Amino acid sequence: MPTQILMPALSPTMTEGTLARWLKGEGDAVEPGDIVAEVETDKATMEIEAVDEGVLGRILVAEGTEGVEINTPIAVLVGEGESAADIGEPAASAAPAEAPAAAPAPGGNGASPAPKPGERIFASPLARRMAAQAGLELASLSGSGPRGRIVKRDIEAALAKAPAAPAPGSAAAPSPPAPRAPEAPPAPESGTVAVPNTGMRKTIARRLAESKQTIPHFYLTVDCDIDALLKTRKELNERSDAYRLSVNDFVVKAAALALRKTPEANASWTDAATLRYERVDVAVAVAVEGGLVTPVVRDADNKGLAEISAEMADFAARARDGKLKPEEYRGGGFSVSNLGMYGIREFAAVINPPQAGILAIGAGEKRPAVKDGALAIATMMSCTLSGDHRVIDGAIGARFLAAFKGLVEDPLTMLL
Repeated sequence: MPTQILMPALSPTMTEGTLARWLKGEGDAVEPGDIVAEVETDKATMEIEAVDEGVLGRILVAEGTEGVEINTPIAVLVGEGESAADIGEPAASAAPAEAPAAAPAPGGNGASPAPKPGERIFASPLARRMAAQAGLELASLSGSGPRGRIVKRDIEAALAKAPAAPAPGSAAAPSPPAPRAPEAPPAPESGTVAVPNTGMRKTIARRLAESKQTIPHFYLTVDCDIDALLKTRKELNERSDAYRLSVNDFVVKAAALALRKTPEANASWTDAATLRYERVDVAVAVAVEGGLVTPVVRDADNKGLAEISAEMADFAARARDGKLKPEEYRGGGFSVSNLGMYGIREFAAVINPPQAGILAIGAGEKRPAVKDGALAIATMMSCTLSGDHRVIDGAIGARFLAAFKGLVEDPLTMLL
């Protein structure tokens, strides 16, 4: 019998995704392991592999459909001797998310009627949460998901409708304000362009707003003399064409070794306990179109500079192509963000929860400095630690920066 292809959960936290592109068309043969489609998550573009063989009989979700919940049917495979005619009518949820329902029932929003009193209400966790926040009764809604399940788009459709007239006998009671649906971008005025927010941009906005609202940030800055580092980097790069070390590679290594010396900074806050990480995994911010991602250098304190350099070059290239795997950008106990290549002298970064610290690296520039009691010119680099004061207090932050500064200014100690 025909086999459904479902929207897979491509990471532990994924609840929905955008079906970016079909790589197989209706009528194409499909073998196990074939890539049939690409799905965009909040961080990367992932591939969907077929697990069964057959012919792609019908595509149920069109390219570009956003908000496709996991386990939603997106296509149907037919086997030998079967045809698309054997599929029958797909469930209402299998239609593209943007397709309107043909004839919504009064008070409902789509294909399935609202459940009768006493019947079990089927709804996705996201839909239940949205309904609770908006004050909607799930029993009054019709579901357009599999077997009448209420899903996100049903809640959005209900919120978008004008408030219904009050029931008889309820006029005397004050009505609560009607919940507001998410607003569409306003019509752009002359000279402006409305750019739709991508899933990545929405995730960045949500996480960083949460970070600033819930994490007590504080900031410490040190200036590092990097003349010795630049000399060591030049000498090492001249020794071989197999690697090309950057200043950022030294920064990642120094941050990792400083965390090993200051384990209190390699930690996260929970209400029950402060979690200290035994491994030193450093997340490094990489700018991509539409935002940034933070691939993680695992066990960075135990890796050589050349290994860190090769890993970061690979991460950066695949991040810009949207090809990072979820396990490559999730986790990490500490982050590094470097804007020195853009000429930024100094900045304070926002902590990436649940981490407790992020180190912001500015540009190396010639500045007056005192060396051996005399005024001189040195290449200085300003580095600012943003710390979660619940985990990293001033003394811990100061010890971490002192260790980091010592390693950067005496780079040969990183090689020991």
